[in-house]
Amino acid sequence: MPLSGVRVLVGRARHQASALSSGLRELGAEVLEIPFIEIHPPQSYEPLDTALKNLSDYDWLILTSVNGVEAVWGRMRKLRLGRQPLRHLQIAAIGPATRQAIEGHGVKANVVPREYVAESVVTSLRRRVKGKRVLLARAKVARDVIPRELRKLGARVEVVEAYETVVPRSSRKRLRQVLKSQKLRPDVITFTSSSTVRNFVELLGKNCGRGAPSTSLRTGPRHTGGVRLASIGPVTSSTLRGLGLRVDIQARKYTIPGLIEAIVLDRKRRRPTGNSAAY
Repeated sequence: MPLSGVRVLVGRARHQASALSSGLRELGAEVLEIPFIEIHPPQSYEPLDTALKNLSDYDWLILTSVNGVEAVWGRMRKLRLGRQPLRHLQIAAIGPATRQAIEGHGVKANVVPREYVAESVVTSLRRRVKGKRVLLARAKVARDVIPRELRKLGARVEVVEAYETVVPRSSRKRLRQVLKSQKLRPDVITFTSSSTVRNFVELLGKNCGRGAPSTSLRTGPRHTGGVRLASIGPVTSSTLRGLGLRVDIQARKYTIPGLIEAIVLDRKRRRPTGNSAAY
């Protein structure tokens, strides 16, 4: 069991933690789940509903997360729109999990970029969107790479809020207790999006990040007590560094399986032959 003896803190939203947690447990890890993020509906569904009622006006639909997929199809069910309004649309998914969620609703994703970041979505659509009308359904707070760059390519892009991410206040006390406890302190903390990073920092408050009195998670390994920070990809890593935190592990493939693989490889590199210690 390559992760036997390794304690991993998973900070995904509760309804999304199972894939990462189960994958880690199958490899022998002890998993702690403390959500750094909660998914809430937008303050108003009116912009999203209006766009969905007028899907015939769009050529492309871009979805950048599983949460966005579920929000869109949830509203379509609520509005009783059926599949017909989607038949003419070209659909782009940011990665395999998003594609799987789309296809779970019986609809094909026409474009999935090789790298699962916003920049690659733009590259994949570069020669396909000039003069086209594009609907981007996403979180309230998100990077503006896709709409900005597609507009430069001649697309008419409309961005609608499908959901928002918030800080789960109930996690604050438990997170601080776990990081202070010698018995519960994790070996690895996983971050699966920039939102999980920002919320983690907010949950810890003055105990974390640039300028904080405590340097336990932001300076050299000797100060971490064995805690390593694992990122799902370069955008999340950039957010970690921007908030004064280290990046000890980064997935080569920007997916949940890729993140698990990176944690396994990191442990193998750091464990001396014949030594069963985690880190």
